[in-house]
Order: sequence, then C-alpha cells, then structure tokens
Amino acid sequence: MASFACHLRKHVLRCLMAAAGLMSFAIASGAQAQIGSARYSSIVVDAGSGDVLEEVNADQPRHPASLAKMMTLYLTFEALRDRRISLDQAVPISYHAASAEPTKLGLLPGTRMTVEQGILALVTKSANDAAAALGELLGGSEDRFAQMMTLRARALGMGHTTFMNASGLPNIEQWTTARDLAILSRRLITDFPGYYRYFSTPSFAWHRQVIFNHDNMLRTYPGADGLKTGYTHASGHNLVTSAVRGGVRLVGVVLGASNNPERDIHMASLLDHGFEQMDVPAYRKPVQMASRVSLISSAHAEVTRPAPSRVRGAGWTVQVGAFPTNAAARSAALAAKRAAEAGEVRVESVKLKGKTMWRAQVTGLTQGDAQDACSGHRKGTCIMIKPESRQVASR
Repeated sequence: MASFACHLRKHVLRCLMAAAGLMSFAIASGAQAQIGSARYSSIVVDAGSGDVLEEVNADQPRHPASLAKMMTLYLTFEALRDRRISLDQAVPISYHAASAEPTKLGLLPGTRMTVEQGILALVTKSANDAAAALGELLGGSEDRFAQMMTLRARALGMGHTTFMNASGLPNIEQWTTARDLAILSRRLITDFPGYYRYFSTPSFAWHRQVIFNHDNMLRTYPGADGLKTGYTHASGHNLVTSAVRGGVRLVGVVLGASNNPERDIHMASLLDHGFEQMDVPAYRKPVQMASRVSLISSAHAEVTRPAPSRVRGAGWTVQVGAFPTNAAARSAALAAKRAAEAGEVRVESVKLKGKTMWRAQVTGLTQGDAQDACSGHRKGTCIMIKPESRQVASR
C-alpha cells in the first residue's frame, strides 16, 4: 500500500520527503543544514481550517533563530490591542539591548525608539537590539519577557516551544517545532488582522538609511504577504511564509535549509503543491520544476545539493577587514554572514607593507543584506562593494 500511495500524485512530495528523512542518518550532527538533512523540518497548513497538507519532521525540536521574534511581535500586538502601549510610545534603550549581537539597528544606550519603529525593525531587518528593547518594555527584563513568551506559547497550544530571549539569538535551551510555528503564524493572522500587515512591509527609513525586508518571498512568490526569516549556525536557514491565492490562505514553515535560495525555492514548491491540493491553480514557473528535481537529489544522494538560484540584485560584497590569521578573518566573515542571513564567506591572502594579511569578505549579497552585514561594525571598518563595477559604496 505504501508503494502504491507513493505513485499517487497527491502523495509524491510526501514520499520524497520521507525518503529524505530516512537518509538523514548519514549526515553528521555538525554538518551544514540542507533539505533532507537531520535538521530539516517542514509543514504546510490551511490557515483557515488548520488542516495539515504536508509535513516532515513537524514535531522534531529545532532552534527557532529569528522566528522567535514572531512571538515577540505577538505579545507586542497583544499589548497594543489591549491599549497597554501605543504605537508612538517611546521605548527606552538599555545597555543590555544595545549590546545585542547583529543583526541590529545599532541603537545606543540611553536613546529611544517608538514601538512602531521597533515593530518595523523586527519585520524587516530582524533587529536583535530592537527585539530586546521591546521585550524589556513589556516584561521589565528580557529574561522575564522570555518567560512570558513561553507561557503564551503554551496557552496557544505550542506545547514543544521554549523561548529564552526576545530575539532568537543562540541559546541551547531555546526550542520550537515546525508545527508550533504554524500555530503561531495562524494566530498572528487571525488574532491581529490589523497588525499583520506589518509583515509585508518592504522597507522602512531609519536615520537616513533605507532598511529592506529580508524576506525575498514577498518579492518573488505571487500571493505571499509575510511572515519571517531566521538564521543561526545551529538552526540553518529558516522561513515561515503565508500566501493567499483564490481566496485560500496557506502557511508554510521550512526549517534547516543550507542557504536562502534553497530555502526560498523549497518553500515555493511546498506552497504550490499545497494550493494544488486545495484546487487553487498555481503559477507555473520553470524554477518550481527545478525545485522538485532538487528534492529528488537530496532524497537519493545526500552529497548532492541544489545549486543556489541567483537572487536578483545579489551581487554586492562586503569587506569586514584584514586580519593577521586566516582563522581570525574567517571568524569575522562568518559573523558578517550571520548578520546578513545570506551570502558566502570568502577569505583571501594579501600583502600589506610586506606582511601577509587575510582579507575577510562576504559575497553574493543584495544591497539590503550588505547593509545588514555591516550593521555590527563601526562606520568605515566595513566596506560595501557594488556589483560589477566593484565600486566601494558608503553605508
């Protein structure tokens, strides 16, 4: 019966994913995440009914990375709805919030932002300093706010989720599942229809700087209108997307991809398949067919990874300095990559005043990603290089 079911069109993707899960034992626990790896999870649900259309490892514990900010936003929207805070209310910036690791706005201790600016910083730049500041406003301290996040998660039915901070920065005790994140996504949409629109914000202005949304699905997938991206080394590249077609809204969760293009292509394929199951005509694009091929490759040969697709405008490079050792340069480049949630690390040796130094760079970025990569560096120490012309750009 199982063999017969695999030949049915409705179940092809599920069978491929099951095969990928069975093959994942061959991957060492410290290997980079990829579709089909031990860190991969996914789920697609009908947002209206909550019915599950596809799921793979949906109840396995995963690190949320910046997807934790969805709960920070849920509690912020809840406080706004209950009039405990207002959009124009000032949010004080503590030393603790300002010291958060990138990606960040670069907030300074003793300054202020508004609640709405904090919301925009979370949905576009995924700013960790803004998340911590909102958490302190609502909870008194970020630790207390994390407890509030976990309690609210339990109340919403997210039984396998524990939050340890407002941002999703690495913590070995911070866990969630694909199913729990789908539950949270549906509640954000249904509980706060007036505030959910913030998730589709393409960009916002912050101190003479235009900050672009990390979520490429908003620009590339017809019908997508939110929700959130996330990345840490432990989690891999994560994504939650909601899309509407033909009056049907779906929510998809992909956890543990090896890079953003792989993650985005896979999400598009899962959503297309979900809309097909709901009898909603899908937009046919060649890239979607390629994504199905990549799934087969990962299911049958773990060493084969789908080639990253070219993200429009992803020709920017950032240089974060020259260092006396290869290891120091690679560490700096990896930190910049984490801040951008994109790109590829490049370390090259150069001769400077007769000494061998190691130049740290991150390549394959969009302009917005390049700005994020430089967000944790003092102005002038991180150089943005424009595509093709190799022209240095100010930030």
